[in-house]
Parts: sequence; C-alpha cells; structure tokens
Amino acid sequence: MPSKKKKTAFAMSKRRRSTLFTLCLLTVAAVVWLDHSPIKPSRQVHAKSKEQTKVQDYERYHEKTFTVPKVVDGDTIDIDVPDGKSDHTRIRLIGVDTPETKSPKVGIMYFGPEASDFTTKSALAKQVTVYLDEPHTRDKYDRLLAYIKLPDGRFLNEALLSEGFAYADLRFRHSFYNKYKQLEAAARGQKKGLWLKVTPEQMPKWRQSR
Repeated sequence: MPSKKKKTAFAMSKRRRSTLFTLCLLTVAAVVWLDHSPIKPSRQVHAKSKEQTKVQDYERYHEKTFTVPKVVDGDTIDIDVPDGKSDHTRIRLIGVDTPETKSPKVGIMYFGPEASDFTTKSALAKQVTVYLDEPHTRDKYDRLLAYIKLPDGRFLNEALLSEGFAYADLRFRHSFYNKYKQLEAAARGQKKGLWLKVTPEQMPKWRQSR
C-alpha cells in the first residue's frame, strides 16, 4: 500500500498536470480569439493598411495621365486628382533629389531655382503619365512616389539627372537605381547644370556624407 508521502506527491503531480493542461487550453483559446477578433495588433493593422494603400494607388494612378496644376519644387509636383482631404495629389519624383528652394531648414540651395524652373517649363499645365514602383507607393510624408512621363516621351526624373538639375538619390533603392547613377555620372563628367560649379558644401547633407 502506498505511503502517505507517495499519495501526497502523486496528488500534487496530478494537480500540476491539470493546471498545465488548463493553461495550455487558455493559451490556445486566446490565440484563436485574437485571430478572429476585430481588435487586431496595431502592427498587423498597419501592415495591412500599407498594402491596401499600395493596391489602391496602383489602381488609381499607375499608367494613367493627369494634368499638372502646380510645381512645388524641382522634384515635387501636384496632379489634378483628389487625394484624401486634398483636391490634388502631391508627387515626389522617385530616384532624384533636386536642391531645395522651399525648405525652412536649409533655405534656397545652390541651383535650386534653376531645377524648379526646369520642372515648371517641362511639366506645368501639361498632361503627364504616372508610373509607380515597388516596394512602396508613398513616402513618410504620404506623397505619391512616381516616375513622370512627359508629353514628349521623356521621363522628368531622367531629364533632371541628364541635364544636371538633380542628384541621383542614393538613399533609397528603386528599379532604375543603377541607371540613375550612370545618368548623374554622365552629367557630372560633362559638367552640365549644377556640376559646373557646385562645391561639396553646397550639396545636400546626405550627399556630403557620401
């Protein structure tokens, strides 16, 4: 016949197993509830929201033609289609960075006005075609990221680089990353536009560090 100590140990072991089994059931139930609950973890909702935005942007803008009512800067334009609460969509050109003209932090940078004038003459009041790219369709300011095809068949992004009005933006990868580096190198070699006299101190800070 088992001793009293063995009975006690057996009872404790049985209770422990029962407690662990109950905890496992509760954990499984919690996982199932979270999976079906309308209250999702914020990270999952955020990821889903970004993916939905990308799908919607492709449906609305990709390979479609719009008029440019405003040029904000050399690398930023508006097109005449509502976006959220705004009556227009703001576009930041992919793969290029023109010198600033509107930034309160750096003021008017060397060759900024010339870059802005070039974009104005090329795109303002004209119909342009928008092309999007992977993996993102928006930047951190919620501006649409795009390549812009001009009525004459050129891409504004490439024209800015080829004529020396912009730097190839090396901070972010895109489909034409290497091509844009080559376009900038060619303009730099021919001393076109800003490359004729620009000094390192006049370049954007991200470019100076490279």
